Amino acid sequence: MRWWDIGPALELEHELFPEDAWSAGMFWSELAHARGPGATRRYVVAEEAGRLVGYAGLAAAGDLGDVQTIAVARDQWGTGLGARLLTELLRAATAFECAEVLLEVRVDNVRAQKLYARFGFEPIGFRRGYYQPGNVDALVMRRLSDPAPGDPADPDPADADSADPDPESFKPLQGETTHG
Repeated sequence: MRWWDIGPALELEHELFPEDAWSAGMFWSELAHARGPGATRRYVVAEEAGRLVGYAGLAAAGDLGDVQTIAVARDQWGTGLGARLLTELLRAATAFECAEVLLEVRVDNVRAQKLYARFGFEPIGFRRGYYQPGNVDALVMRRLSDPAPGDPADPDPADADSADPDPESFKPLQGETTHG
């Protein structure tokens, strides 16, 4: 993700998360920590035909990674894009030498929970009223170290998002690019 991606990311953010959308300042702050030798963040975007269709971000501190955000345009659900974005974040966690990766997900977002579980994330607790202003609880999930290839927690990113409505409909996006 670069500074010029913030505007399109904000549009998608407000469409997908209208009650608790990030501000431009939050994106700027995260990107400020994503460059240089002391970088502690990794943000990527996916584009199709020049349109931003997804983004994701990870923060690292010591040996702990934290998935900050993953967003996929609704018309891209079921394409495997969420899995590809999460794969990029897990690669970044490995590069940051994270022994574990945490994330919070809305308790009512079962589709995302299934995706994370497929990648080896397990529930470890709740954060009551985490998502405001809706006062929605967050399920905290954790994934320990990078699994060995072939391990059930090491899914093939070419597989469809099992959490998307129609996982059998996976088709690689034509012209899709990612950068970060």
